[in-house]
Amino acid sequence: MHLQDYIDHTLLKPSATVTDIKQLCEEAIQYQFKAVCVQGCHVPVAKNELKGSLVKLAAVVGFPLGGMSAKAKLLEARDCVENGADEIDMVINIGWLKSGLEQQVRDEIFQIKQEIRNKTLKVILENCFLSDQEIKKACNLAVSAGADFVKTSTGFGSGGATFKHVELMKEAVGDKALIKASGGIRDRETALKYIEMGVARIGTSSGPKLMGESGKKSL
Repeated sequence: MHLQDYIDHTLLKPSATVTDIKQLCEEAIQYQFKAVCVQGCHVPVAKNELKGSLVKLAAVVGFPLGGMSAKAKLLEARDCVENGADEIDMVINIGWLKSGLEQQVRDEIFQIKQEIRNKTLKVILENCFLSDQEIKKACNLAVSAGADFVKTSTGFGSGGATFKHVELMKEAVGDKALIKASGGIRDRETALKYIEMGVARIGTSSGPKLMGESGKKSL
């Protein structure tokens, strides 16, 4: 297996221009990354740029705070898929989770998964705001709602991925869902460590740098 097979090449800055998105897609094709990850407004441009390649297109929903209504997230996910997204990275309602409103959290995830059908759903927990118990609970809710992945972070919270949190997530989901580590992963050594721990995707804006460090060699 090769490092590039794990990388979601990501650009979610609010200042990202159309030119920036086109460059992101060009780099993803050049390095044969697994996917690019963009804001919903950039999905049509990214889809066009990735045409004919094997690179998947992921779009974020409810990003980065997760606090909009479930209906708004549902419509956002539908729009992204209709415009060509292959994968949806959605932020859970963190406040609901911390309020003990577990059924509402699960229902929201379930509704979005039903809406996007066979497209991949990654559920962003934003672990920096959660206790260990809340991380495990969020993982269990995501799995029971049919999520394909649980994801550590948006990269816009007070902290990103940590090895400890990935261990907790792996313990919680077992083989029932995959794990995406994102937020603060900027060097090859860290990325490889997460992969060794069982992470299936690495969300990073430093993909080309990681490939430069690895020389595009296999793991």
